[in-house]
Amino acid sequence: MFKPYLNKYPKDVPSKIGNLPYDSLSGLIENTFKKYADNCAFQNMDVQITYAQLEKKSGIIATYLQQSLQLKLGDRVAIMMPNLIQYPVVLLGVIRAGMVVVNINPLYTSPELKHQLLDSGAKAIFIVSNFAITLEAVISQTRIKHVVLTRIGDEFTVIKRDIVNFVIKYVKRMVPKYKLPNAVSYRKALKIGRKGQFIRPQIGLNDIVFIQYTGGTTGVSKGACLTNKNMLSSLMQGISAFSSQIISGKEKIVTALPLYHIFALTLNFLLFFVKGAKNILITNPKDMGVFLDTLRKNEFTYFSGLNTLFVGMMGHHKFSKIDFTSLKFTIAGGMATSRSVADDWFDKTGCIILEGYGLTECCPIVSMNSYDTLCFTGSIGLPLPSTDIRLKDDDGVIVCDVEMLGEIEIFGPQVMLNYWNNEEETKNIMTEDGWLKTGDIGKFDAAGLLYIVDRKKDMILISGFNVYPIEVEEALSKLKGILECAVIGIHNDVTGGAVKAFIVLDDHTLTMDKIMVHCKKYLTLYKCPHSIEFVTELPKNNVGKVLKRLLRDR
Repeated sequence: MFKPYLNKYPKDVPSKIGNLPYDSLSGLIENTFKKYADNCAFQNMDVQITYAQLEKKSGIIATYLQQSLQLKLGDRVAIMMPNLIQYPVVLLGVIRAGMVVVNINPLYTSPELKHQLLDSGAKAIFIVSNFAITLEAVISQTRIKHVVLTRIGDEFTVIKRDIVNFVIKYVKRMVPKYKLPNAVSYRKALKIGRKGQFIRPQIGLNDIVFIQYTGGTTGVSKGACLTNKNMLSSLMQGISAFSSQIISGKEKIVTALPLYHIFALTLNFLLFFVKGAKNILITNPKDMGVFLDTLRKNEFTYFSGLNTLFVGMMGHHKFSKIDFTSLKFTIAGGMATSRSVADDWFDKTGCIILEGYGLTECCPIVSMNSYDTLCFTGSIGLPLPSTDIRLKDDDGVIVCDVEMLGEIEIFGPQVMLNYWNNEEETKNIMTEDGWLKTGDIGKFDAAGLLYIVDRKKDMILISGFNVYPIEVEEALSKLKGILECAVIGIHNDVTGGAVKAFIVLDDHTLTMDKIMVHCKKYLTLYKCPHSIEFVTELPKNNVGKVLKRLLRDR
């Protein structure tokens, strides 16, 4: 097997992570609470929570789940909220209770939410009231028995909490009316939980701690089962690769990427959490003015983002007012970073963007550019410690030469256990000897750096999120008047990719506006077609299969 990457990291980075020092992720979390008790753990809208306060509140949530809701070890608990202090409180509470976290994108439509709740079998959900109407539409069709509703300002001080919640609901009208009569408020759940006593359960390394959903080639999202061993290994790999650069108890990281996404969950939240860092949570980075004002008021040493975010930030007039002198590293992932954006970022901040590569199925980080990289390489870097990468050609033969292309396969302790209740898809992606087939085409250069040459054949990567054409096609097909349709990905300078739909009509009164209104009923906005082209027929082969290659060539 071609391994040009060995010993390419700085000498202080081991090639292996060694034995795991904890029996579970919960054990590592509880050790962190004690080690950094007085440090600020999270900050959101100028409100802070310390590690000691987080230990207390997450323990209360764990107690509430165990004793009030009578949930058991391994029961699934969904979390559907943006970056708020409530998120780490709830997530850590679920983990400490020995239950399984099911992260859900708050922007999902009711059909998307229904699928993940049904597939995971979640019995409880913690959800922000802004999105309660989405849950209301499908809750009767799921196994959800317990709903805990929180409001944006529920972790703020009394006066600020009341003002923020009032403005959001009655002034900005961001909370549509809903009916969830049996729901319990977040603050009431805390009040109830305080009456009990948290009992730490026995949790094993092979127990599942996250069911993290990712897109599928069939258009149905699949739940990657990530165990305590997977997550601990991923954290130890990250710490090994950057341990000399992350000063325990001193770092400050900005989290504008959503914590429900595996990238920010592992890197921003858990990795910097176990190093005692202060995490500055950005609830709505699309409100660029407020976001940049937050950066202007706070010192930060680490920043993670993706191409879309960098472009939006640098295009705003407030960007020039931010002090980047304390910034040590900018880490990018989720989608390819363009060289022009990386160059602009370096010119304006003095900080190189370090790009990495990962998949939900790998917790997610697989490779990363070394911290001593002197310039933006355009590569996805070097495999993390204890991670093997091989390339296979179309005949399944391992590629042994530099610059030769092959499908990237991964072997390491961070590779998922399987897909939740989906043996067929698990077999499709995992080899018999434990390698994970990514479907991405890559190559190594002479220096051992890995490059992505092409993405999965049909998948569209939009701002770090996977969009699969068949899901969009199925939504389009529900609209009367569309005879046939086919969806491909096209390039977009800001988001990396965008959805384009080719449509054959049998009702020519159907307009693009009507089609977009229809799509928004079934799809999250970024999955909706960015452009639509009406055609008289779709190119097909002699058995009737649509030739998307010819559509891409157009």
